[in-house]
Amino acid sequence: MNSISDIKNELKEYKVDSLSEFISKYSSDERSGVKALVKKAEKQIQDYEKELERIKKLSFYENKYSDYNFICGIDEVGRGPLAGPVVAGAVILPKDCDILYINDSKKLTAKKREELYKEITEKAVAWSTALCTPEEIDELNILQATYNAMKMAIHQLNPQPDLLLNDAVKIPGVDVKQVPIIRGDASSISIGAASIVAKVTRDAMMVEYDKIYPGYDFASNKGYGSAKHIEAIKKLGPTPIHRKTFIKNFI
Repeated sequence: MNSISDIKNELKEYKVDSLSEFISKYSSDERSGVKALVKKAEKQIQDYEKELERIKKLSFYENKYSDYNFICGIDEVGRGPLAGPVVAGAVILPKDCDILYINDSKKLTAKKREELYKEITEKAVAWSTALCTPEEIDELNILQATYNAMKMAIHQLNPQPDLLLNDAVKIPGVDVKQVPIIRGDASSISIGAASIVAKVTRDAMMVEYDKIYPGYDFASNKGYGSAKHIEAIKKLGPTPIHRKTFIKNFI
């Protein structure tokens, strides 16, 4: 008879689509520790089935417009911070996309975003990111800078999309059919994927900026206006990556 420790380790080796075999194998074992492991396996199956259903709902727009060959989700990250660029992400997922747990990037942990970034960029038909600098944001305004970043991200894709699913906005100067979706990053799997790619890219940039400009806590606040960040601006002055039009009230 296998020890509970051995069975616990065995459970770790099972993929979710074969957990029913584990349950069948140990369902008659009366030891409380084994019963708990069987229940754990059952819970994993339930959670997996719920996630499949959620992803199915999240693919509503992709299924609605399935006649289009290359559907691109596009989203931005970094419109609100006091420092750093605004970054746009554009992602064309395969028609038979099997990536689970995609969601609005803000609803995911940093670790989960990193895992999904790797999977998205490996499985996507095409993906890209583009940015507008703090200087461009100050010159153009944040909305126009965001549009420019989005247009650059779209232009970099190969193949080019024949449909854009956008998070709420309609991008001017783009000849591709666009479908603006309110709360798109939580309503479309393609936009959710774009939001993850954009956020992981921008967060990594802000971590690097933290090394270049210590004292502003960029690695933690990612350029947003935390109390520590604002205090640092007042004490140390602005850095070259601060948006002058965003910090004029603090200087």
